[in-house]
Amino acid sequence: MATATMKQPVVAPCLICEQYNSSDAQLCKTCSAPTAIANDSAAMGRKPSIVSIVGESNVGKTVYLGFLLDMLSQRAGDFEAIPKGAFSIDIQQTVIGHMARRCFPPKTPMEVNQWYWAYYQVRRRAQNAKWADLVMPDMAGESLSAEVATPQTFGVIRNLLAKSEGALLLIDAAMAAHGSQNPDFFAMKILSYIDALRATKREEKVSMPTAVVLCKADHCPECFDHPRRFVEANLNRLWNLCKSRFENVEFFASSVIGSLGYATLADHEGVVPVPLHTALRGVLEPFEWILDQI
Repeated sequence: MATATMKQPVVAPCLICEQYNSSDAQLCKTCSAPTAIANDSAAMGRKPSIVSIVGESNVGKTVYLGFLLDMLSQRAGDFEAIPKGAFSIDIQQTVIGHMARRCFPPKTPMEVNQWYWAYYQVRRRAQNAKWADLVMPDMAGESLSAEVATPQTFGVIRNLLAKSEGALLLIDAAMAAHGSQNPDFFAMKILSYIDALRATKREEKVSMPTAVVLCKADHCPECFDHPRRFVEANLNRLWNLCKSRFENVEFFASSVIGSLGYATLADHEGVVPVPLHTALRGVLEPFEWILDQI
């Protein structure tokens, strides 16, 4: 009597690095992206769009992404969002859980296999629009700095930015408003890196939709009234680079903290900031603009 043979699952190449992995692998052996992203997208027969959130260390990328995903999950702005895989919920659970305990989530490790990844299907319910499949990784600021300074240090970052259909560049508006030049220089480095990566000819501008998000804008409320004017006045180098090399850029202001306190902890040297409560403002708008562009 013939014995039944088990059908082997089809394994799709990694969405980020295009390498093949074994059928039982949870993370790509090359870039550590969840293999479920590639396998699920192959099963649905459509390729997801990658949206990269970039910015220097401590600018608030993890907090921003966690709150953004939580707002989408709660149908804010009449969006409907479905997480594809339990791993996609980890970042919002971590952020919401820490903020509820009045503490910031831990910094994203530089090790790629410890990054959060979010894979969501999103659409506007009111317009009965088509579903958009979005992949949004939470990249460590230190890893971004290392890759920008020495390209190919983190190949996964290079592949992500090369394949991204949109990017959100987060900038510390509070530091810029108080005269620090670091946000301006770091933003220039990131955009120069993207320009060198994506522009094929010098006379061509980068067409990838790029949202410049002024984070921690509660420290400088004028950001909300005129984000473009704020960037031109306080981040003039970035402003000039955007005008010269990027053809699809928009500027936004955002904040998530309603009030901030400071405390000393027994197991921590020095003073640490304590988020007393959250007051979300301008979190959804940059993402909404990106979604309209891609």
